Amino acid sequence: MILRRLPFDAFLLAIGAAIALATLAPAIGARNGPLHLDLATGAAISLVFFLHGAALPLEALASGVRALRVHLLVQGTTWILFPALGALLLALAGNALPVGLALGFFLLCAVSSTISSSVAMTAIAGGNVAAALFNATLSGVLGVVLTPLYVGLVAHSSGGGNSLAGAMGAVALRVLLPLAIGQLARPLLGALLIRHRTLVAYVDRGSIVLIVYGAFCDSILAGAWTRGSLTAVMTVALLAIALFALVTLLLQRATRLLGFERGDAIAVVFCGSQKSLANGLPIARVMFGSSPALGFIVLPLIIYHQVQLMFGAVLARRHARGSNRP
Repeated sequence: MILRRLPFDAFLLAIGAAIALATLAPAIGARNGPLHLDLATGAAISLVFFLHGAALPLEALASGVRALRVHLLVQGTTWILFPALGALLLALAGNALPVGLALGFFLLCAVSSTISSSVAMTAIAGGNVAAALFNATLSGVLGVVLTPLYVGLVAHSSGGGNSLAGAMGAVALRVLLPLAIGQLARPLLGALLIRHRTLVAYVDRGSIVLIVYGAFCDSILAGAWTRGSLTAVMTVALLAIALFALVTLLLQRATRLLGFERGDAIAVVFCGSQKSLANGLPIARVMFGSSPALGFIVLPLIIYHQVQLMFGAVLARRHARGSNRP
């Protein structure tokens, strides 16, 4: 019965279809191919972050600031614990994984928390929604700077990717600038975007599907995917499940030891364990768009997104029934 309710939504099916299409005809969507997706996705990334900026409720930071212990634990998990786990995996398994895959796991660990699913699952579970919204919003704002900084430092130190200054400059132009302009335009566009939130969601998710399609076209055409790649995918799935389970269990234990109230504990678990596909993929595309390993770099984040939806939904329903407490 649980399987029927697991969130395999149209967005994830579209990502799967994009990967399948890239496998069948990689030359069509590759860089400098007939679709010129490198130009289209570049423009789409700027548009997406402009819309994110225009829709970003920074007033939530003022209204939810009181739950200081919740904020410290969530942000500490997102920006200290996760990157430490990613760096450990990079050090231990970097040579055992295909090129780009270990860096992709670090990218996953260095991405901000997601706003939509973490807040929604906190609400379903009966948690502190205001605290969840505060932390998800703050995490997204910090991630625009910290994600490329963390990933740029690791990629540069391991000899991969562009220079750190070049990577940060590209992110500033394609991500930070549109986000800031969007936030400035929020008083004019905020209400309009709320009324047309479905269209905005299509633009956001459509851009991500384009990024995935282009990334896999380039990687397949460059010969990065071989017969052994299926083993790599299975390894990524197992590692993603293990990472989600580890962080969730650590957060559950920490909230018990620190004596958190039930609502705050639920917000900590869901905000601290979630990672944003919408923020991570565009940043990866800006930083590693010319790399033939981009398909591997984004794969851990794609798979972790499904893992957190599946297991997070089950956990939220358990909390909603009152059968468990973080």
